[in-house]
Amino acid sequence: MTKLSLGSHPYMLGFEQLERMLERSAKSGNEGYPPFNIEQTSDTSYRITLAVAGFGEGDLSITVEDRQLVIRGRQRDDSDHRVFLHRGIAARQFQRSFVLADGVEVGEALMENGLLHIDLKRAQPETVVQTINIKKG
Repeated sequence: MTKLSLGSHPYMLGFEQLERMLERSAKSGNEGYPPFNIEQTSDTSYRITLAVAGFGEGDLSITVEDRQLVIRGRQRDDSDHRVFLHRGIAARQFQRSFVLADGVEVGEALMENGLLHIDLKRAQPETVVQTINIKKG
């Protein structure tokens, strides 16, 4: 039995880009840090929440790159002035990526109690009916 991919299925035309995005997302290897939630806040909106304790607004960047939402965190190392007897709070940098479907736009980002909230909204799709004329050959 052969495995059909989206790009090779005879009734699924033009989905090669979707297949590439899924492969890229699977290879991103986010390794579980920082932990996050994704919730649906209405029929057309979502919220991604990342636990970023210890990071300030200046330590974080949010970009959209080729239909991919990318959140990066890098804390400034100020440990030269401090002596830790125990250091159990992670201060490592991270990059977390989410593939966005066509029509999904990033709204506002809000930092609250060590949680970074990013709101997403899906545009309402327009129903398009197109009639194709047949030429005589």
